[in-house]
Amino acid sequence: MNTKTAFITGTTSGFGVAIANRLALLGYNIIITGRRRERLDKVADEVRSHYGVEVLPLCFDVRDRDACRQAVDSLPERWQQIDLLINNAGLAAGATPIQEGDMDDWERMIDTNVKGLLYISRFVIPLMVRRKSGHIINISSIAGVEVYPSGNVYCATKHAVNAITKGMRIDLLKENIKVSSIAPGAAETEFSLVRYHGDQDKADAVYKGIVPLNAEDIADTVEFIITRPPHVNINDILLTPVRQANTYLFNRDN
Repeated sequence: MNTKTAFITGTTSGFGVAIANRLALLGYNIIITGRRRERLDKVADEVRSHYGVEVLPLCFDVRDRDACRQAVDSLPERWQQIDLLINNAGLAAGATPIQEGDMDDWERMIDTNVKGLLYISRFVIPLMVRRKSGHIINISSIAGVEVYPSGNVYCATKHAVNAITKGMRIDLLKENIKVSSIAPGAAETEFSLVRYHGDQDKADAVYKGIVPLNAEDIADTVEFIITRPPHVNINDILLTPVRQANTYLFNRDN
């Protein structure tokens, strides 16, 4: 059996951890990345012990172009045959009208959600092109489809992810590389806690009165995409809780 290899960014919490576990269950060896060494090593140990696959943890920040380059360049030869790249690292920081926005939050989102995705893609894709084989899944957001009040710059970064995804699909068409995106609606992970700078009450309010998506729902979606026949590419999937109509309209319990 030819074991496949996946490269997953942002694998210290939320979607990244669930996706790593799901891919390991499917028999993938996985390269996982993140900024938090202790969490990253814990995920690596747990995945190895539960599924018996190989795991290579790489601790770095996707905002650092040189660190991204070094991480990919340092891969041992047997890890360079990457079949699946999941650009999952991303965040929201702050939720204020644009005229009150914190520019440090803006920089953090742009550097992570857009530039970080580009850096990793630029260094990994040539490894796929060399083999004329591969699949890229970019984790986007419903915020990349439509904008909501006080979402301004975060929404802009996810609109960029959607545009980059479409561009990748065109540019990589002749290279036999599949390109997909997943755009979740309201999903309860550390996302809102990060957005509100650790304010648990504000984070909890985002999901009040609804049953939000969870990380396993996103892992399910990844599994669906990557298990289609070779002649099928799932371009884009948008999924929301049943009580969410768009980026800002919810049917909440009182």
